[in-house]
Amino acid sequence: MSRSERKWDHIRYALDNRKHHASAFDDIKFIHQGLPNIGVFDVGLDHEIGGLYLSSPIFINAMTGGGGEKTYRINKELAIVAKNTGLTMAVGSQMAALKDKTQKYTYEIVRKENPKGVIIANLGSEASPDDAKAAIEMVEANALQIHLNVIQELTMPEGDRNFSGALKRIESIVKELTVPVIVKEVGFGMAKETVHSLSSIGVKVVDVGGSGGTNFAEIENKRREKSLSFFNQWGIPTGVSILEATSVSNHLSIIGSGGFMSAHDIAKGIAIGADAVGMAGYFLKILVKDGIETLQKEIEILHEELKMIMTALGTKTVSDLKNAPLIISGETYHWLNQRGIDTKQFAQRTNK
Repeated sequence: MSRSERKWDHIRYALDNRKHHASAFDDIKFIHQGLPNIGVFDVGLDHEIGGLYLSSPIFINAMTGGGGEKTYRINKELAIVAKNTGLTMAVGSQMAALKDKTQKYTYEIVRKENPKGVIIANLGSEASPDDAKAAIEMVEANALQIHLNVIQELTMPEGDRNFSGALKRIESIVKELTVPVIVKEVGFGMAKETVHSLSSIGVKVVDVGGSGGTNFAEIENKRREKSLSFFNQWGIPTGVSILEATSVSNHLSIIGSGGFMSAHDIAKGIAIGADAVGMAGYFLKILVKDGIETLQKEIEILHEELKMIMTALGTKTVSDLKNAPLIISGETYHWLNQRGIDTKQFAQRTNK
Protein backbone atom coordinates (compact mmCIF):
# COMPACT_ATOMS: atom_id res chain seq x y z
CA MET A 1 0.00 0.00 0.00
CA SER A 2 1.34 3.45 -0.89
CA ARG A 3 1.81 6.17 1.72
CA SER A 4 -0.95 8.28 0.14
CA GLU A 5 -3.39 5.34 0.25
CA ARG A 6 -2.51 4.78 3.89
CA LYS A 7 -3.18 8.47 4.62
CA TRP A 8 -6.72 8.13 3.30
CA ASP A 9 -7.20 4.87 5.21
CA HIS A 10 -6.43 6.79 8.42
CA ILE A 11 -9.02 9.47 7.63
CA ARG A 12 -11.66 6.90 6.63
CA TYR A 13 -11.20 4.87 9.79
CA ALA A 14 -10.95 8.00 11.97
CA LEU A 15 -14.40 9.08 10.78
CA ASP A 16 -15.79 5.72 11.95
CA ASN A 17 -13.70 5.52 15.11
CA ARG A 18 -15.81 5.60 18.23
CA LYS A 19 -15.09 8.29 20.76
CA HIS A 20 -13.94 7.33 24.24
CA HIS A 21 -15.01 10.40 26.16
CA ALA A 22 -12.15 11.10 28.56
CA SER A 23 -13.47 10.03 31.97
CA ALA A 24 -10.89 12.24 33.65
CA PHE A 25 -12.96 15.29 32.72
CA ASP A 26 -15.92 13.83 34.62
CA ASP A 27 -13.66 13.61 37.68
CA ILE A 28 -13.08 17.38 37.58
CA LYS A 29 -15.69 19.75 39.00
CA PHE A 30 -15.54 23.52 39.34
CA ILE A 31 -16.34 25.15 42.68
CA HIS A 32 -19.23 27.53 42.07
CA GLN A 33 -18.55 31.24 42.56
CA GLY A 34 -21.76 33.08 43.54
CA LEU A 35 -20.17 36.53 43.20
CA PRO A 36 -18.05 36.43 40.02
CA ASN A 37 -18.10 40.24 39.77
CA ILE A 38 -17.64 40.27 35.95
CA GLY A 39 -19.81 40.11 32.84
CA VAL A 40 -19.56 38.05 29.65
CA PHE A 41 -18.20 41.04 27.73
CA ASP A 42 -15.30 41.30 30.18
CA VAL A 43 -13.98 37.89 29.09
CA GLY A 44 -11.20 37.62 26.51
CA LEU A 45 -10.03 34.38 24.87
CA ASP A 46 -6.77 35.62 23.34
CA HIS A 47 -3.67 34.05 24.84
CA GLU A 48 0.06 33.60 24.28
CA ILE A 49 1.62 30.16 24.23
CA GLY A 50 5.25 29.32 23.59
CA GLY A 51 5.91 32.60 21.79
CA LEU A 52 2.76 32.34 19.64
CA TYR A 53 -0.12 34.79 20.02
CA LEU A 54 -3.47 32.98 19.67
CA SER A 55 -6.83 34.70 19.33
CA SER A 56 -8.46 31.63 20.89
CA PRO A 57 -7.24 28.83 23.20
CA ILE A 58 -8.98 26.37 20.83
CA PHE A 59 -7.13 25.27 17.71
CA ILE A 60 -7.56 22.83 14.84
CA ASN A 61 -5.13 20.02 15.56
CA ALA A 62 -3.19 17.93 13.03
CA MET A 63 -5.32 15.72 10.81
CA THR A 64 -4.20 15.03 7.27
CA GLY A 65 -2.38 15.78 4.03
CA GLY A 66 -0.34 13.69 1.62
CA GLY A 67 -3.27 11.55 0.47
CA GLY A 68 -4.11 13.20 -2.84
CA GLU A 69 -7.25 15.11 -3.74
CA LYS A 70 -9.35 13.95 -0.79
CA THR A 71 -6.86 15.17 1.81
CA TYR A 72 -6.25 18.33 -0.25
CA ARG A 73 -9.95 19.14 -0.02
CA ILE A 74 -10.11 18.52 3.72
CA ASN A 75 -7.08 20.76 4.36
CA LYS A 76 -8.48 23.45 2.07
CA GLU A 77 -11.80 23.50 3.93
CA LEU A 78 -10.17 23.40 7.36
CA ALA A 79 -7.96 26.34 6.36
CA ILE A 80 -11.03 28.32 5.32
CA VAL A 81 -12.64 27.57 8.69
CA ALA A 82 -9.44 28.57 10.51
CA LYS A 83 -9.30 31.87 8.61
CA ASN A 84 -12.96 32.70 9.23
CA THR A 85 -12.89 31.81 12.93
CA GLY A 86 -9.38 33.02 13.79
CA LEU A 87 -8.21 29.60 14.93
CA THR A 88 -4.67 28.29 14.72
CA MET A 89 -4.34 25.20 12.51
CA ALA A 90 -1.85 22.33 12.43
CA VAL A 91 -1.42 20.17 9.33
CA GLY A 92 -0.92 16.42 9.34
CA SER A 93 2.50 14.80 9.01
CA GLN A 94 4.36 16.28 6.04
CA MET A 95 6.79 13.40 5.62
CA ALA A 96 4.58 12.16 2.79
CA ALA A 97 5.33 15.34 0.84
CA LEU A 98 9.03 15.26 1.68
CA LYS A 99 9.22 11.76 0.21
CA ASP A 100 6.84 12.45 -2.70
CA LYS A 101 6.94 16.06 -3.97
CA THR A 102 3.67 15.55 -5.86
CA GLN A 103 1.88 15.63 -2.48
CA LYS A 104 3.14 19.08 -1.45
CA TYR A 105 0.03 20.79 -2.80
CA THR A 106 -2.15 18.96 -0.25
CA TYR A 107 -0.36 20.93 2.50
CA GLU A 108 0.52 24.18 0.70
CA ILE A 109 -3.19 24.92 0.21
CA VAL A 110 -3.46 25.70 3.94
CA ARG A 111 -1.24 28.77 3.68
CA LYS A 112 -2.79 29.82 0.36
CA GLU A 113 -6.26 29.84 1.91
CA ASN A 114 -5.13 31.42 5.19
CA PRO A 115 -2.20 33.73 4.35
CA LYS A 116 -2.16 35.59 7.69
CA GLY A 117 -3.17 32.82 10.07
CA VAL A 118 -1.08 30.87 12.56
CA ILE A 119 -0.09 27.58 10.87
CA ILE A 120 1.77 24.72 12.53
CA ALA A 121 3.88 22.30 10.47
CA ASN A 122 4.11 18.62 11.43
CA LEU A 123 6.66 15.79 11.27
CA GLY A 124 7.44 12.61 13.18
CA SER A 125 10.34 12.04 15.54
CA GLU A 126 12.33 10.37 12.75
CA ALA A 127 12.78 13.79 11.09
CA SER A 128 16.09 15.60 10.74
CA PRO A 129 16.66 19.37 11.11
CA ASP A 130 16.71 19.65 7.31
CA ASP A 131 13.35 17.86 7.13
CA ALA A 132 11.99 20.26 9.74
CA LYS A 133 13.16 23.32 7.81
CA ALA A 134 11.61 21.97 4.60
CA ALA A 135 8.28 21.28 6.33
CA ILE A 136 8.19 24.79 7.79
CA GLU A 137 9.00 26.34 4.42
CA MET A 138 6.30 24.27 2.70
CA VAL A 139 3.48 25.94 4.64
CA GLU A 140 5.33 29.06 5.86
CA ALA A 141 4.70 27.74 9.36
CA ASN A 142 4.76 29.73 12.59
CA ALA A 143 5.72 26.63 14.59
CA LEU A 144 6.51 22.93 14.18
CA GLN A 145 4.82 19.93 15.77
CA ILE A 146 6.91 16.79 16.21
CA HIS A 147 4.56 13.91 16.87
CA LEU A 148 5.27 10.85 19.00
CA ASN A 149 3.28 7.83 17.86
CA VAL A 150 5.06 4.72 19.16
CA ILE A 151 1.88 2.74 19.81
CA GLN A 152 0.41 3.62 16.41
CA GLU A 153 3.64 2.59 14.66
CA LEU A 154 3.87 -0.70 16.59
CA THR A 155 0.25 -1.49 15.71
CA MET A 156 0.58 -0.36 12.08
CA PRO A 157 1.33 -3.39 9.86
CA GLU A 158 4.02 -1.47 7.95
CA GLY A 159 5.01 0.77 10.88
CA ASP A 160 8.38 1.53 12.47
CA ARG A 161 9.87 -0.88 15.00
CA ASN A 162 12.93 1.09 16.09
CA PHE A 163 12.58 4.32 18.09
CA SER A 164 16.19 4.74 19.13
CA GLY A 165 17.65 8.23 19.10
CA ALA A 166 14.34 10.11 18.96
CA LEU A 167 15.21 12.41 21.87
CA LYS A 168 18.55 13.32 20.28
CA ARG A 169 16.88 14.09 16.95
CA ILE A 170 14.29 16.30 18.63
CA GLU A 171 17.05 18.11 20.51
CA SER A 172 18.91 18.85 17.27
CA ILE A 173 15.74 20.25 15.72
CA VAL A 174 15.03 22.44 18.76
CA LYS A 175 18.57 23.85 18.60
CA GLU A 176 18.46 24.63 14.87
CA LEU A 177 14.97 26.07 14.40
CA THR A 178 14.00 29.68 15.03
CA VAL A 179 10.26 28.90 15.40
CA PRO A 180 8.67 27.22 18.45
CA VAL A 181 8.82 23.41 18.54
CA ILE A 182 5.81 21.57 19.96
CA VAL A 183 6.22 17.88 20.81
CA LYS A 184 2.89 16.08 20.54
CA GLU A 185 1.57 12.64 21.43
CA VAL A 186 -1.08 11.15 19.14
CA GLY A 187 -3.66 9.75 21.52
CA PHE A 188 -1.76 7.83 24.21
CA GLY A 189 -0.80 10.66 26.56
CA MET A 190 2.42 11.94 28.10
CA ALA A 191 3.66 10.85 31.52
CA LYS A 192 5.66 13.28 33.61
CA GLU A 193 8.83 11.28 32.83
CA THR A 194 8.38 11.97 29.09
CA VAL A 195 7.66 15.64 29.71
CA HIS A 196 10.72 15.95 31.95
CA SER A 197 12.94 14.40 29.25
CA LEU A 198 11.60 16.83 26.65
CA SER A 199 12.01 19.80 28.96
CA SER A 200 15.63 18.77 29.64
CA ILE A 201 16.53 19.20 25.93
CA GLY A 202 14.94 22.62 25.60
CA VAL A 203 11.39 21.82 24.47
CA LYS A 204 9.10 24.63 25.66
CA VAL A 205 5.71 23.38 24.45
CA VAL A 206 4.14 19.90 24.73
CA ASP A 207 0.80 18.62 23.45
CA VAL A 208 -0.08 15.72 25.73
CA GLY A 209 -2.42 14.07 23.18
CA GLY A 210 -4.11 11.84 25.75
CA SER A 211 -6.42 8.87 25.32
CA GLY A 212 -10.07 9.76 24.93
CA GLY A 213 -10.19 10.97 21.33
CA THR A 214 -9.43 9.21 18.06
CA ASN A 215 -7.88 5.84 18.90
CA PHE A 216 -5.07 5.13 16.42
CA ALA A 217 -4.44 1.67 17.88
CA GLU A 218 -8.00 0.70 16.97
CA ILE A 219 -7.57 2.24 13.52
CA GLU A 220 -4.35 0.35 12.82
CA ASN A 221 -5.76 -2.88 14.25
CA LYS A 222 -8.49 -2.73 11.61
CA ARG A 223 -5.69 -2.86 9.04
CA ARG A 224 -3.98 -5.90 10.60
CA GLU A 225 -4.62 -9.59 9.94
CA LYS A 226 -4.10 -10.35 13.65
CA SER A 227 -5.19 -7.62 16.04
CA LEU A 228 -2.93 -6.34 18.82
CA SER A 229 -6.03 -5.74 20.93
CA PHE A 230 -4.07 -4.97 24.10
CA PHE A 231 -3.08 -1.62 22.58
CA ASN A 232 -6.74 -0.59 22.12
CA GLN A 233 -7.01 0.31 25.82
CA TRP A 234 -3.45 1.67 26.13
CA GLY A 235 -2.61 5.17 27.25
CA ILE A 236 -3.05 7.95 29.76
CA PRO A 237 -6.40 9.83 29.85
CA THR A 238 -6.10 13.40 28.63
CA GLY A 239 -7.03 15.08 31.91
CA VAL A 240 -4.54 12.95 33.84
CA SER A 241 -1.84 13.63 31.26
CA ILE A 242 -2.34 17.41 31.48
CA LEU A 243 -1.95 17.16 35.26
CA GLU A 244 1.17 14.99 34.94
CA ALA A 245 2.70 17.52 32.55
CA THR A 246 1.74 20.44 34.79
CA SER A 247 3.60 18.84 37.69
CA VAL A 248 6.94 18.97 35.84
CA SER A 249 7.65 22.69 35.37
CA ASN A 250 6.02 26.10 35.47
CA HIS A 251 8.10 27.13 32.45
CA LEU A 252 6.43 24.72 30.03
CA SER A 253 3.44 25.59 27.87
CA ILE A 254 0.98 22.72 27.76
CA ILE A 255 -1.55 21.91 25.07
CA GLY A 256 -4.34 19.50 25.88
CA SER A 257 -5.83 17.29 23.17
CA GLY A 258 -7.68 14.00 23.01
CA GLY A 259 -11.43 13.71 23.57
CA PHE A 260 -12.49 17.32 24.07
CA MET A 261 -16.18 17.38 23.15
CA SER A 262 -17.61 20.56 24.66
CA ALA A 263 -16.83 24.02 26.03
CA HIS A 264 -17.12 22.52 29.52
CA ASP A 265 -14.36 20.01 28.70
CA ILE A 266 -12.22 22.81 27.28
CA ALA A 267 -12.68 24.95 30.39
CA LYS A 268 -11.73 22.02 32.63
CA GLY A 269 -8.67 21.24 30.50
CA ILE A 270 -7.43 24.82 30.79
CA ALA A 271 -8.23 25.01 34.51
CA ILE A 272 -6.06 21.97 35.29
CA GLY A 273 -3.09 23.35 33.39
CA ALA A 274 -3.54 23.47 29.60
CA ASP A 275 -2.66 26.75 27.87
CA ALA A 276 -4.58 25.72 24.75
CA VAL A 277 -6.79 22.86 23.56
CA GLY A 278 -6.48 21.07 20.22
CA MET A 279 -9.47 19.43 18.55
CA ALA A 280 -9.21 17.16 15.51
CA GLY A 281 -11.62 14.23 15.14
CA TYR A 282 -14.57 16.19 16.56
CA PHE A 283 -14.08 18.95 13.99
CA LEU A 284 -13.38 16.52 11.14
CA LYS A 285 -16.65 14.65 11.60
CA ILE A 286 -18.66 17.88 11.56
CA LEU A 287 -16.83 19.13 8.47
CA VAL A 288 -17.25 15.93 6.46
CA LYS A 289 -20.87 15.37 7.50
CA ASP A 290 -22.26 18.92 7.55
CA GLY A 291 -19.77 21.23 5.85
CA ILE A 292 -17.83 24.43 6.46
CA GLU A 293 -20.67 26.65 7.69
CA THR A 294 -21.82 24.14 10.30
CA LEU A 295 -18.29 23.70 11.62
CA GLN A 296 -17.81 27.47 11.83
CA LYS A 297 -21.07 27.78 13.75
CA GLU A 298 -19.96 25.04 16.16
CA ILE A 299 -16.72 26.90 16.84
CA GLU A 300 -18.66 30.11 17.48
CA ILE A 301 -20.88 28.23 19.94
CA LEU A 302 -17.81 26.78 21.71
CA HIS A 303 -16.42 30.30 22.09
CA GLU A 304 -19.72 31.68 23.40
CA GLU A 305 -20.16 28.84 25.90
CA LEU A 306 -16.55 29.04 27.06
CA LYS A 307 -17.02 32.74 27.78
CA MET A 308 -20.16 31.97 29.80
CA ILE A 309 -18.33 29.35 31.87
CA MET A 310 -15.46 31.77 32.47
CA THR A 311 -17.95 34.44 33.52
CA ALA A 312 -19.55 32.07 36.02
CA LEU A 313 -16.12 31.41 37.50
CA GLY A 314 -15.14 35.10 37.62
CA THR A 315 -12.21 34.56 35.23
CA LYS A 316 -11.58 37.26 32.62
CA THR A 317 -8.64 35.61 30.87
CA VAL A 318 -7.28 32.17 30.04
CA SER A 319 -4.57 32.77 32.67
CA ASP A 320 -7.26 33.54 35.26
CA LEU A 321 -9.11 30.33 34.35
CA LYS A 322 -5.96 28.36 35.17
CA ASN A 323 -6.41 29.54 38.78
CA ALA A 324 -10.10 28.67 39.16
CA PRO A 325 -10.66 26.41 42.19
CA LEU A 326 -11.86 22.88 41.45
CA ILE A 327 -12.21 19.42 42.94
CA ILE A 328 -10.51 16.33 41.50
CA SER A 329 -12.07 12.99 42.42
CA GLY A 330 -12.54 9.42 41.20
CA GLU A 331 -9.96 7.53 39.16
CA THR A 332 -8.11 10.76 38.36
CA TYR A 333 -7.60 11.47 42.06
CA HIS A 334 -6.37 7.94 42.72
CA TRP A 335 -3.99 8.03 39.74
CA LEU A 336 -2.48 11.36 40.82
CA ASN A 337 -2.21 10.23 44.44
CA GLN A 338 -0.29 7.12 43.36
CA ARG A 339 1.99 9.31 41.23
CA GLY A 340 2.74 11.71 44.07
CA ILE A 341 0.89 14.70 42.57
CA ASP A 342 -0.91 16.89 45.14
CA THR A 343 -4.54 17.53 44.19
CA LYS A 344 -5.41 19.66 47.23
CA GLN A 345 -3.69 22.66 45.66
CA PHE A 346 -6.42 22.87 43.00
CA ALA A 347 -9.22 23.04 45.56
CA GLN A 348 -7.56 25.70 47.70
CA ARG A 349 -6.37 28.17 45.06
CA THR A 350 -8.10 31.42 44.13
CA ASN A 351 -8.30 33.54 40.99
CA LYS A 352 -8.91 36.76 42.94
